[in-house]
Amino acid sequence: MKRFVTLFTLFAGLLTMAEAKSERPNILFVFTDDHAPHAIGAYNGWLKSVNPTPVIDKLAREGMLFEKSFCSNSICGPSRAVILSGKHSHKNGFMNNGNSFDWNQQIFPKILRKNGYQTALYGKSHLKGKPQGFDDWAVLPGQGLYYNPDMIFADGRRRLDGYCTDVVTDLAVNWLKEKRDKSKPFVMMVQHKAPHRNWMPALRHLNLYDDITIPEPPTLFDKWEDNAPPARHQELEIDRHMDLNYDLFVDLTPEFNQPPSQKRQDRSAWHNMKRMSKEQLTKWRAAYGPKDEAFHKAKLEGKDLVRWKFQRYAKNYLRCVKGVDESIGRLQDTLK
Repeated sequence: MKRFVTLFTLFAGLLTMAEAKSERPNILFVFTDDHAPHAIGAYNGWLKSVNPTPVIDKLAREGMLFEKSFCSNSICGPSRAVILSGKHSHKNGFMNNGNSFDWNQQIFPKILRKNGYQTALYGKSHLKGKPQGFDDWAVLPGQGLYYNPDMIFADGRRRLDGYCTDVVTDLAVNWLKEKRDKSKPFVMMVQHKAPHRNWMPALRHLNLYDDITIPEPPTLFDKWEDNAPPARHQELEIDRHMDLNYDLFVDLTPEFNQPPSQKRQDRSAWHNMKRMSKEQLTKWRAAYGPKDEAFHKAKLEGKDLVRWKFQRYAKNYLRCVKGVDESIGRLQDTLK
């Protein structure tokens, strides 16, 4: 039987140890979305040579690295509900992304707040409803957008211009500098959209990794014929499911009007582009335009096309990861 420690147990242990030392620790909880362990250098995956997360890796060297873990529900919203409540999905009532979280139930920020902690939450929630248990909060509606996202605050919803990872980090840094009560310990949850689909990088990272070839995974051409049906019939495969336009941004502009290659195509990047400023769009197309032109001239087919699609996807994904790694660096610098 697999054993795991709930966050309630973890935080109770922290508080018990801290009380023995007559002090209570500050807690900074950073949450990324769809961030694979092989895209974290500290886990020694096949992407380690790319050095995608130097800040996170340093954090791992200086602290603890968990190499075995148990996830009770890996779907986005339910995973967050489990972390907040310390209960399995059938107990906290949020079993799939169509559910709504009952914020009236017990969650660990409420416990910490009751015991003298100042609490804050910024970024992706994906649980619906207004968060409870936090002195200050601002969350993305639903999945949120990478560029110029709307944020829901306690007093209403408004647009914040900029790149989502930076926007969320700015809110967290501002709280640490301007809103934090230094007479109290704090728990702050910083929850990023990145690197979730559609993998839109920050403008400063659009050309990152252009000069290297990302190592291919050993399963790039695996047909999963010796695996269970779910592995064979999933719908996020490089070959069959990566749409050149809506997923990989080839020729993508706000005016783009071609039908997608998939019946259930995620077109959030295309919709997001319609909110981008003229300056943002100009820089975006300046980065992708020459690459798209080279792609069209190459007229790739078969495995060569799959390999190209993987490179475009992997670089965009890792560019989003780079933004998260920089965010953690900013948070650490602020705390120091």
